[in-house]
Amino acid sequence: MDFLERMVREIREDVETRARTNPVDVRATGRKRMSLVRAIEEAPHVPLIAEIKWSSPSLGRIRNEGNARELARAMVRGGAVALSVLAERRYFGGHPGLVREVRDGVEVPVLYKSVVVHEYQVYEAASVGADAILLMVSVLGGETARFADLSHSLGMETIAEIGREEEVELAISSGARIIGINNRDFRTLTVDINRTVELARYVPDDFLLISESGIGTPEDVRKVLSAGADAVLVGTAIMKAEDVEEKVRSLVRAR
Repeated sequence: MDFLERMVREIREDVETRARTNPVDVRATGRKRMSLVRAIEEAPHVPLIAEIKWSSPSLGRIRNEGNARELARAMVRGGAVALSVLAERRYFGGHPGLVREVRDGVEVPVLYKSVVVHEYQVYEAASVGADAILLMVSVLGGETARFADLSHSLGMETIAEIGREEEVELAISSGARIIGINNRDFRTLTVDINRTVELARYVPDDFLLISESGIGTPEDVRKVLSAGADAVLVGTAIMKAEDVEEKVRSLVRAR
């Protein structure tokens, strides 16, 4: 059993427990949802999605937990056009309420980020007011389109995430407007931003393409943009920075 298989199994157990014990109300969403697609398309600089996560499977603790709302505001001041918030506790140190906390403190789209394995998580994302949700093709396979349809019916946009060439067609046919290339292989936890370079050529131009993971410098940003990415999602490099606002600013000015 590789790491991805083990992670999916354990997260599924956690989610099934929540689904039994903690029903969600998708009507209690607060402010009107914002478009991640529009935020990327209308960005005046490099479209950067800054990610809030306290831990990661490969690095363990990245940053001590603090005021997520203030952290989010610093990211937005630095130029982030959207925020990604980890809603998974076991591996990433997050929780669904963190999505709500961040969303209520900023005026940019907020992405519910987890390893989605169960419909309950889609309803959960809607209930905490997420504007978009990430769906991993490596996890959902042929079910990606069904999960995307459910997400869209609840008012959220979707990112169909890929990491291998054989996942591209499922992402294209999922109904998502955005395709993400994860430079981290969750089977081995290795990271290589050349994965974006290799896979971007297979994604049609009418999709927005995001490069995710392993991006830490302006040079990295320029490399994936030149390969065809329309936006970048950056988590660890920002969360490890002493000055989060300035780190974001240095990346959005990379073009």
